[in-house]
Amino acid sequence: MILTAPPLFAQAQRDPAKLKADAQKVVNIISGDKSKTQTYCQIANLGEQMDRAVKEKDKKKFEELAQKIKEGEKQLGPDYLALIDAVKDIDQNSKDAEEIASIFDKLDESCPR
Repeated sequence: MILTAPPLFAQAQRDPAKLKADAQKVVNIISGDKSKTQTYCQIANLGEQMDRAVKEKDKKKFEELAQKIKEGEKQLGPDYLALIDAVKDIDQNSKDAEEIASIFDKLDESCPR
């Protein structure tokens, strides 16, 4: 593998249809790798802890959790990182954002609670 090669989705257009297809590919990559699935679930758990830190106004805890999430996201690979970066530009209350989130639902369901 060439280290300078761009991630699969790095050049992804901000086109919602393309982002949905990319999201499905990322979910397939993660769900096909037990280690990545565990990392994804850990990130989801950390996200829930971040929500609690916000409610408790614990900035230090929030920042610690944010750093752990960044480290975990790196383990999920460049395709995941590129998708997350691209999705940040979408209105989180839009139908497109809802549809992209729903693509991850099956993966979320595989996480122990």
